[in-house]
Amino acid sequence: MPLQIIAANITKMKVDAIVNAANNSLLGGGGVDGDIHKAAGPQLLEECRKLNGCKTGQAKITKGYNLPAKYIIHTVGPRWMGGIVGEKEALVSCYRESLKLAVEYNCESIAFPLISSGVYGYPKDKALEVAVKTAEEFLRTHDLAVYIVIFDRKAYRIAGSLYDAIETYLDESEIVEEAPRLSNLPPLKISKKLLNATVAEKCCKYESADSGLEELVSYIDESFTEMLLRKIDEKGITDAECYHLANIDRRLFYKIRKDKNYRPSKQTAIAFAIALKLPLDEAKELLTKAGFALSPSQVFDRIIEFFIINGKYDIYEINTALFAFDQPLLGA
Repeated sequence: MPLQIIAANITKMKVDAIVNAANNSLLGGGGVDGDIHKAAGPQLLEECRKLNGCKTGQAKITKGYNLPAKYIIHTVGPRWMGGIVGEKEALVSCYRESLKLAVEYNCESIAFPLISSGVYGYPKDKALEVAVKTAEEFLRTHDLAVYIVIFDRKAYRIAGSLYDAIETYLDESEIVEEAPRLSNLPPLKISKKLLNATVAEKCCKYESADSGLEELVSYIDESFTEMLLRKIDEKGITDAECYHLANIDRRLFYKIRKDKNYRPSKQTAIAFAIALKLPLDEAKELLTKAGFALSPSQVFDRIIEFFIINGKYDIYEINTALFAFDQPLLGA
């Protein structure tokens, strides 16, 4: 199941489990920890007293009490000391152990805060990279909906070098408004016979106009589903590899597979192009099969172009960049 990055209040998340970025005592604190204890109610503190604390990098579980979530998984992240005392390994362990507990308790969905990125000082871009990579690795072998919840979007930044490179690309050419489109459908392909006929001949003779329309309508190009399945075969990957790489839910993938005329959303179509590592021309072709195009006037579309042109096909890296620029994410 997919991984999503969202801007929200984790105490409001309607998931099976939320993760609390706790301290070693598990008795509450500031930031996310304090918010969760306050929202869950005093019974949470009573249960936490019985857990005898928690070591850094480990996780323990309690009931959710007054929260929408059934469970709270408490994990203790590392304090940032410049990255030289095993902080990354400890943070990876926080996410991994929390995910294991979620599976053990039959959770189908889990929401994480950005662990250690508050008063513990872990750089937000590095903290998000750890969160995304660890969750992505776990999801290769487990069906679980994972949310990474960013409370303050304004405080969030991706790695400076990537952010600057995308901004430079967006500024390379002025984004201009396109002429209005009557439809988002791709252009129809017309036979040479029709092209050789003059406009006057087709407009002035009802009989030949009807004949031309019949021929035009009878031409049906390869559908989105047909091209998608063909490309999966050409790339030599399995269905499971494809929908995992696309960050697409398994059930949605098989819904598409069974319907050759399925019309996906634009984000879903692009997600499959990324999963298949299609060059820009083929990505655009797949997109047209779904009735869409990449527009030079849209920030979202130009960010997608940036990653494809630079041969960067990690959908989770792309989604972190899209999130930073306040754009919709791929897949999910």
